[in-house]
Amino acid sequence: MSTTRDIHSPDFLAGDEFSIPTYRVLTQEGTLHEGAEAPTLDRDKARDIYTAMIATRVLDERMMAAQRQGRLSFYMQCTGEEAAVIGATAALDDADMIMAQYREQGALVYRGFTFDEFMNQLFGNELDYGKGRQMPIHYGSRKLHYMTISSPLATQIPQATGYAYGQKLAGDGLCTVVFFGEGAASEGDFHAALNMAAVHEAPVIFFCRNNGYAISTPAIEQFAADGVAPRAFGYRMHVIRVDGNDILAVYRATQEARRLAVEHNKPVLIEAMTYRLAAHSSSDDPSGYRSRKEEEAWREKDPILRMKRWMSEQGWWDDEEEKALQERLRREVLETMKQAEKRPPPPLDSLVTDVYAEVTPALQHQLDALKAHIRRYPDAYPKGARFLDPEVSRTDDANDKGES
Repeated sequence: MSTTRDIHSPDFLAGDEFSIPTYRVLTQEGTLHEGAEAPTLDRDKARDIYTAMIATRVLDERMMAAQRQGRLSFYMQCTGEEAAVIGATAALDDADMIMAQYREQGALVYRGFTFDEFMNQLFGNELDYGKGRQMPIHYGSRKLHYMTISSPLATQIPQATGYAYGQKLAGDGLCTVVFFGEGAASEGDFHAALNMAAVHEAPVIFFCRNNGYAISTPAIEQFAADGVAPRAFGYRMHVIRVDGNDILAVYRATQEARRLAVEHNKPVLIEAMTYRLAAHSSSDDPSGYRSRKEEEAWREKDPILRMKRWMSEQGWWDDEEEKALQERLRREVLETMKQAEKRPPPPLDSLVTDVYAEVTPALQHQLDALKAHIRRYPDAYPKGARFLDPEVSRTDDANDKGES
């Protein structure tokens, strides 16, 4: 039972008198801040982290271009937030569960999700783990402990608490990290999740990417408090605010958060202060709500540039390696995209085979009616044959390769 100190006069506490500091390690020049200590990070792991950051940026640039060319229906970039996502992921155990919002493809890149796997999901072809049922960027990977993304905002936050509570009961020494933006932190699911995690002492890390905008709404119009971090005190939860563009600060903060979660079953809130350099999505035009001058100021704080400078200071990276890596990754992205585009869609029967253990008569009737409809109006479904008979698709693909 908690205890409180009694007072005998109506002395109100003012919330505007309190501000949470920001944890920083690296300057933008790639040197350590005075008094700051770098976390233990060896050369190989640092290079793996940096490679994942570059790979994510290259993937995002190429796929946004593909969307503009009409080859892809939708896309969302991680640009500007790579340090927050990848730095946090690198501090976890590979078996820890990640529940993402929709801008955390860098976490998958770091854990080994291939460009081929990305492309299969983006194009919804027959090798897509989701069988073409999701919008692009709704990735998921059972083997990499990355929960499939859901479109509704913030639903993953209470789910993360529940999953982490299960990890606690299992006693496997693992935790869950859930990523979300400051806009999602304004949803009721956020508060329900934090309260449940605090009450049940679930080993979950709530990782808020405060990138300044919930689509077009600036943070200053979302909440009057000092950001998202102070909300943790309402749930008696550990919290830290970190420079989200500082890879070393994010890495070290997440290491400590994981220790608290796993060793003491303490939920933790991390607020990473960063900036979305790209549009919210391929459907967004940020020029309508923020200035080019503001964007350019944040480009000077690019997290990739900051880590590159630090890596160079350590003697772990040089311009020749940078050039070779960029060229290799761009080539791989283009090659895998071309391959994924040619793969046929999932078989039409897969629409009904995963609903129940056995396909019900009603579902079978609907599937038969759909196939009959496609056959009756073949001109309206130019790829109808691909859906109805995968072998037709494979023959077409073989012919395409022969012609080329």
